[in-house]
Amino acid sequence: MIPVAEFKQFTDQQPAFKVLKPWWDVLAEYITIAMLMIGVFGCTLQVTQDKIICLPNHVPDGTTFTGASCEDFTKKRANVSEPIGPSANQRMNGLKNNLDLQQYSYINQMCYETALHWYAKYFPYLVVIHTLIFMACTSFWFKFPGTSSKIEHFISILSKCFDSPWTTRAISEVSGDNQENAFLEKGYRRRKSSAPSETAELNPPGGSMSEKKVSESSPVSLLDKKEGEQAKALFEKVKKFRLHVEKGDILYTMYIRQTVLKVFKFLVIIAYNAALVSNISFIVPCTVRMEDMTGYDHFCCNHTKAHLFSKLAICYICFLGIYGMTCLYTLYWLFHRPLKEYSFQFARNETGISDIPDVKNDFAFMLHLIDQYDSLYSKRFAVFLSEVSEFRLKQINLSHEWTVDKLRQKLQTNAQGRLELHLFMLPGLPDTTFELNELQSLKLELLKDVTFPPSVTQLAQLQELTLINSPVKLSFTSLMFFREQLKVMTVKFDDIKDIPLWTYNLRGLEELHISGLFSPEMGRAGTLENLRELRNLKTLTLHSNISKLPPSVSDVAAHLQKLRIYNDGTKLVTLNNLKKLFSVQEVELINCNLERIPHAVFSLVNMQQLDLKDNQLQSIAEIISFQHCRKLVCLKLWHNHISSIPEHFRKLKTLEQLDLSHNRIEVLPSQLFQCSRLHTLDLSYNNIQVIPPGMGVLQSLQHFAISHNSLEALPNEIFFCKQLRVLKVGHNKLHRLSDRVSWLPSLSTLDLRGNPLQALPLEIGQCPVLKRSGLLVESSLYEALPLEIREKMEDQ
Repeated sequence: MIPVAEFKQFTDQQPAFKVLKPWWDVLAEYITIAMLMIGVFGCTLQVTQDKIICLPNHVPDGTTFTGASCEDFTKKRANVSEPIGPSANQRMNGLKNNLDLQQYSYINQMCYETALHWYAKYFPYLVVIHTLIFMACTSFWFKFPGTSSKIEHFISILSKCFDSPWTTRAISEVSGDNQENAFLEKGYRRRKSSAPSETAELNPPGGSMSEKKVSESSPVSLLDKKEGEQAKALFEKVKKFRLHVEKGDILYTMYIRQTVLKVFKFLVIIAYNAALVSNISFIVPCTVRMEDMTGYDHFCCNHTKAHLFSKLAICYICFLGIYGMTCLYTLYWLFHRPLKEYSFQFARNETGISDIPDVKNDFAFMLHLIDQYDSLYSKRFAVFLSEVSEFRLKQINLSHEWTVDKLRQKLQTNAQGRLELHLFMLPGLPDTTFELNELQSLKLELLKDVTFPPSVTQLAQLQELTLINSPVKLSFTSLMFFREQLKVMTVKFDDIKDIPLWTYNLRGLEELHISGLFSPEMGRAGTLENLRELRNLKTLTLHSNISKLPPSVSDVAAHLQKLRIYNDGTKLVTLNNLKKLFSVQEVELINCNLERIPHAVFSLVNMQQLDLKDNQLQSIAEIISFQHCRKLVCLKLWHNHISSIPEHFRKLKTLEQLDLSHNRIEVLPSQLFQCSRLHTLDLSYNNIQVIPPGMGVLQSLQHFAISHNSLEALPNEIFFCKQLRVLKVGHNKLHRLSDRVSWLPSLSTLDLRGNPLQALPLEIGQCPVLKRSGLLVESSLYEALPLEIREKMEDQ
């Protein structure tokens, strides 16, 4: 016999499992308690009270002894005034018998074992056993090793998610933000196929600007640091648990199996109980061959508990029927609904967190069970499945770690003179960044999950934004702010298609620097997004692996002034679209594997500067065509394979800067010096041995570099260039420096390193602006100068 206290202990071992018990399992549990009480009560009566009482009965010869004979005997005895009992003088049918108490006890036991039906004897025990089996079936998936660990882990995470302070705050704070982000991405994708009107592009569908301001103005409440770390750990646990549980359906399968087993057992039990309950009879005829001992073979027995057991059996069958109905309903629920898929549509609508993903398999099945208990659990649990919610938590944790003072210490002035904040490899962008009102340039490198909230509008001085492998999303207000505020944008991604689409919508941009490779499936002839919205763009830099100039560049032809292409060795084959850039003033085609100067550049009548660094130029015979570019003042052909300079170079009368360094030039034509407007001439890193006559006409020359060549002497005409400020002749074969160096009154930098000079001329001290810092020469040569000259040249 199992006491009720033990059963209660069994059912309350893990009270947390109640969230996975739907109403039918709870009802079935109460029914099993009632059935168990019936069984325990019956077992108690069976043990504590007499089981059967028998009296002898005389049956005439030739008469069959049945239950009807016992009933007739009972009626007859009801009319006899003498009491019936185990007395030595007791009479039966008018006859005395000599049975004593021990004989009656023996007869009672014999008749109980032989005459009483087994169902009437073992009914209470059957009830207890069947009930325990039902209980085991109901709780089996909570105990089975393959399922119990998942259930325990899930319930542990569920309770922590339900009680986490972040759950309530997330529901109130992130509402509406995800819808805004979704609008932006969808709107930009739409621009690929067509260019929508400005009104349609700036107004989100399904909501007005006033509705957006509601979410924008909500204050950001900060979590305690410990609470934030706990919530962060919960996000990681939920991710790992989901990844593990969604792979299989063992929980779903086990629940179905145990339900099918309960239904099968119910059908068996209800069938044989209904068939055998009639065997619980109050009067039981008994035939025992004991005539030699007692004088009687037939006895009429009274099953003392039959009346009560029959009532208990009927109650048990009723409870069993209700229990069976719950099992059948469970089967209907299991097969009628798609329990291996769970949609959070209601939670998304209720909380406003629209990115909560739907789940499947065992994860979905457990959530369906939880909904039967309380749908609030799944709603609060869903917060930890949302990337928007996780991002918001990261923002709060970042704000704890990166305070305003800590960020202000990282501010530096960049090369453009702007006050810049460089953030590297952070999990997100701290909200405290938007409190740096003095910030002018923001550089984000290898940041994850960056979203600019509406509070970015506080950065009134922000003009430059740099994104290096940092995907960024914008709120609607942030996009409007960037469109009007940003002047310089630099985006660098491994794949050019990862560049945020909103970049091409910043109509206030003056400079756009793009860096990224076209993936193989896109091909190297891929195009950029539509640049039509960049109405103020003046500088465009493209660092990629393109084979032709993107057609979208022509969208900014009317106002583009600088075009820079860095191609990392990929051959730039087609440049026809370059002819459309009639307003461009500076063109840089760096490392484009060009073998000749592209003919398209000769059509750029407004071009002032051309840079063809790091190409494969060997001949520049077509340079005469530059005479049509009447505004060309700077030409850089450095880091190529040019071996000769054509004589018609003299046609470039407007040229002021010429860089032919790092080539293979051996002979300089004197016609080169007919470009009389040159003020910068760089011929370093070549094989030049002699400077031809005629250099003295370069009266505007201020910077002349011819280091790393093979010069043995400098012509005297070089000292007629009165405006010369920088003279670099290091790493040549000069044995002496002319004393006419004093004819250069503006000379401030003189590089003589790496030459076999014997001494420096004393006249070098007569250069009024040449100081020690500007004289680049070996220390031994400098120390050989007289003391008064050295003192004069020392920096003041």
